[in-house]
Amino acid sequence: MDTQPHIFFFPFMGHGHMIPTIEMAKLFASRGCRATIISTPANASNIIKSIERSRQLGLDIGVVLIKFPTKEVGLPEGCENTNSLTTKEMMDKFLVATTMLDQPLEELLFEHRPTCLVADVFFPWANQIAAKFGIPRFVFNGTSFFALCAYASLLQEEPQKKVSSDLEPFAIPNLPDEIFTTRQQLPDHMKEESELSAFARKVEESELTSSGIIVNSYYELEPAYADHYRNFLGMKAWHIGPTFLCSKDKAPRGKDSIDEHECLKWLDSKKPNSVVYVCFGSVANFDDAQLMEIAMGLEACGKEFIWVVKKEKREEGREEEWLPEGYEKRMEGKGLIIRGWAPQMLILQHEAVGGFVSHCGWNSTLEGISAGLPMVTWPVSAEQFYNEKLITQLLGIGFDVGNQRWSMFMGDCVKREAIAKAVSRIMEGEEAEEMRSRAKALRVLACEAVEEGGSSYTDLSALIEELKLHSTGSVSNKDSLP
Repeated sequence: MDTQPHIFFFPFMGHGHMIPTIEMAKLFASRGCRATIISTPANASNIIKSIERSRQLGLDIGVVLIKFPTKEVGLPEGCENTNSLTTKEMMDKFLVATTMLDQPLEELLFEHRPTCLVADVFFPWANQIAAKFGIPRFVFNGTSFFALCAYASLLQEEPQKKVSSDLEPFAIPNLPDEIFTTRQQLPDHMKEESELSAFARKVEESELTSSGIIVNSYYELEPAYADHYRNFLGMKAWHIGPTFLCSKDKAPRGKDSIDEHECLKWLDSKKPNSVVYVCFGSVANFDDAQLMEIAMGLEACGKEFIWVVKKEKREEGREEEWLPEGYEKRMEGKGLIIRGWAPQMLILQHEAVGGFVSHCGWNSTLEGISAGLPMVTWPVSAEQFYNEKLITQLLGIGFDVGNQRWSMFMGDCVKREAIAKAVSRIMEGEEAEEMRSRAKALRVLACEAVEEGGSSYTDLSALIEELKLHSTGSVSNKDSLP
């Protein structure tokens, strides 16, 4: 009997979720599993492009389509990714649309009969769908063990509801370390009752009742929190990352807006550790005033830089309002502005890059750590404020720029002086060298974790063996579609 596990991967439709899920699918396929990624039509071409090389190498990995109900919820046609959302109203409609994917998912599972389902944390209803077919559902929550522990503690104990103001610091309960936060660093649904807070409780419940959680991290990075999550919170979890270090297939993770060779040629002309890389991920959307402050802060600190901006260049001859007059001419040779996507991993791994200004999304955080770089932390939303505390307080490899308010679409404006000061701190002086040394040590541990015999390699092996046992015992135990 064929015991090759067939795993369905169902990512949430956002680049920060899709990218590590694709990498995870490749990783399982490279270890002898059959991997199938569920995609909506508008996202499929990027996924197919990302797995093309893996398929050429003989890995059993494919894509199946699921219709996304944009019309039914009042979103524009083709709006099937969080990168397309510009307002809270659009985000609310998008989340409603994801709840309507349960029946199409059920039909896919009935047709293909996989061994198990790895579904994103934002699909809490996936537990019930998988249970109908007698298959395990594993949760993929693309963040750190530390963030998972902090989030669970705040959701269970709710100390944020006991303080007198949004600015009053309070300790996150039950953690191995004393870590403080404030209400303004938390999303609204964690401060007051709403539809989103009810959804958050469903997400937490689905984690507890799932077959376990897969974490894109490695044990040596946050051992106390990996243990705390499993032992104190009682969760079954496997750490298998950093997933991007495992892949022999280095396909691009997005459609780069600059030629890769042009970018690397620019970096080749710079001295080691002389360039700071500035990027805020695919979702953070700063207004013109904040972009102006970043531009002036980078100029004031005097460091060479690559800055990735989510803005299209205007027509020839028209000034961009967010750029100071004559800025690009003044920065010629010293600063490279990339509008759109950049080959981030290649940039971070280049010897000329000595620091990283990041929004602290977990993918970027892991990439920065795996490149051995100190960081300026600038969290915006999601779990990014937790990741900031991991970087600055627990790992000691970064400084915060001073942003204190959680806001998906419009935060407080961080001034140029704070930006220049933070960049200088990670790029020069004894303190910066100490952080760089710690970051490089974490890089070595990350590489060792994914090698044969390493902590992440071993955890993945254990999970695959568990799936093989399930596939032999459940082939004849599939429920029929109601």
